Amino acid sequence: MGNKPFYKQKDLFGNSQIVFAEGKKKKTNTLFEYDDFVDKFEDKKTTDDCYTPKAVFDTVLNWLKEKGKIKDRQPIIRPFFPGNDYKEVDYPNGCIVVDNPPFSIFTEIVRFYSEKQIPFFLFGPHMTLFSCKEKKANLIIVGADIIYENGAIVKTSFASNLFGNIQAFSDYDLYSRLKALNVNKNPLPKYEYPEELMTISDFTYLLHKGVEFEVNKSECVFVSTLDSQKKYKKTIFGSGILMSKAKAKAKAKAKAKAALKKEVEKIPFILSDRENDIISKLGDSPKAGGQKNI
Repeated sequence: MGNKPFYKQKDLFGNSQIVFAEGKKKKTNTLFEYDDFVDKFEDKKTTDDCYTPKAVFDTVLNWLKEKGKIKDRQPIIRPFFPGNDYKEVDYPNGCIVVDNPPFSIFTEIVRFYSEKQIPFFLFGPHMTLFSCKEKKANLIIVGADIIYENGAIVKTSFASNLFGNIQAFSDYDLYSRLKALNVNKNPLPKYEYPEELMTISDFTYLLHKGVEFEVNKSECVFVSTLDSQKKYKKTIFGSGILMSKAKAKAKAKAKAKAALKKEVEKIPFILSDRENDIISKLGDSPKAGGQKNI
């Protein structure tokens, strides 16, 4: 049974069920819950296996309800399970898909629901959201850091087809709600090392600021843990090198020099005549939306 296509369906009253597909027939089983099911899978390390915490999912659902995008008793479909084919799912009339799909085929999924005119609201990759060049979809820019069940922290935005003629928009309310979920999380500690310790991060910071640095063999020794770290049971991530006092002073001067460095000069990109012509035809009229992507 575990190898058969299936999906989870629930309504606003919390009733949920797992629906298993047998060919074109659908079989329901109310004994399985989403959270219990995914616990059986041990390999949860990829971005395609970022199971959504209940608090995050509920926050998104509540936001959609308040926006009037989910109606009472409207079936909410979550088709993205390990091994399931979302294209083979039976989507009943009046349903809405709200889920966290595999980001590796995100555009394909958005295009599928858009063309089938199935209402959807999907979690998506923030930085590459505009790579989804689907004119029928709405792109909701949020950029919230979501901590998924596998521990992965992924900056997340959304795609939908619930917001009419809007191509892209940002929403501070949804961002604030998702951000608030992380407020009570224990923040990672920050460490401050003595100047005599040089780490890979120190070298990288200086280098990216255009400041090169070198240490001779006679001026350093490798170290993986400082004595002061032992009572905290901590180590130097990636190890480091202890340097002479003279070299520590040289490091401090190099950091001061790096701090004065300006950002790398930007390369200006300008619009071509062709692009300006396209822009001149864009506007608020419905016909403007017919412009093809470039």
